[in-house]
Amino acid sequence: MAALTSGDVGLRQEPSSGSGLNDARLGVVGTGAMAEAMVAGLLRRQLIAPSQVICSHPRKARRDQLSAELTVQVTDSNVAASAGADVVILAVKPQVLARVMPELAGGIAPGALVVSIVAGATTAVLSRGLQHPAIVRAMPNTPAQIGSGITVWYGTAEVNDRGVATTRQLLSALGQEFQVGDESLVAMATAVSGTGPTYTFLFLEAMIDAAVHLGFARHVARRLVVGTVLGSAEFAAQSDRHVAELRDMVTSPGGTSAAALAQLERGRFRTVVGDAVWAAYSRTLELEARLSDSTVSSDGA
Repeated sequence: MAALTSGDVGLRQEPSSGSGLNDARLGVVGTGAMAEAMVAGLLRRQLIAPSQVICSHPRKARRDQLSAELTVQVTDSNVAASAGADVVILAVKPQVLARVMPELAGGIAPGALVVSIVAGATTAVLSRGLQHPAIVRAMPNTPAQIGSGITVWYGTAEVNDRGVATTRQLLSALGQEFQVGDESLVAMATAVSGTGPTYTFLFLEAMIDAAVHLGFARHVARRLVVGTVLGSAEFAAQSDRHVAELRDMVTSPGGTSAAALAQLERGRFRTVVGDAVWAAYSRTLELEARLSDSTVSSDGA
């Protein structure tokens, strides 16, 4: 399994200068919640104007909502959204990718950048299906919808310096971004940062339920638990210590933390979390294989 190295990863919390967004036409194919968050972030930071954006979606109610809330152009045609665009955000559901790519194949401008947030879709599948070489595969996570996400991404060799800068601006609208030099790390990130909010929400739910069982009102329990997790995460983010050291700092011999940790260890907490991450990773690889097979079949190969 490949590991993240300083040479593989570049972390940017602020957008890079010199991207092609100032005068770019942005086409969004399949404008779900994550794609909407990306567009909204770009508009909020004035990195692009509404007149430069066209979004496709099959449902009229959704198109009307996007038009009203973001004042962007909307269409029911994926081809219309991508045609002539300098940057194409591909954000359709994985299960419809094999149907959508033939619509777009050969119609994307030769110098355009394609940024895909389709889970499990490799750059090889995308490049072959779209007949386009400059592809970025990105994996945002749920907190990206409030600008607090973290996105791991990989670009093909055809993504030039301008494309890299543009990608960083696009993804910075969602929060932090990591560029990796090995595409397999995007699949791994799907199991860690992409699926990670799910594990966190389940942990929050379990703690809230436990607090209610102790006697707290649910709204009070929620505030206590969410505040504790937020504060702990921020403390870890600002500290240069290993998280094990931070845990040890609050674990007094014979104290409440020691008793709680002993129970978690008896319940195989670490092992269960590790197994969950591995299950998510395995599922990502299965999805990659299935998408590869389905797109090859749709090509008639």
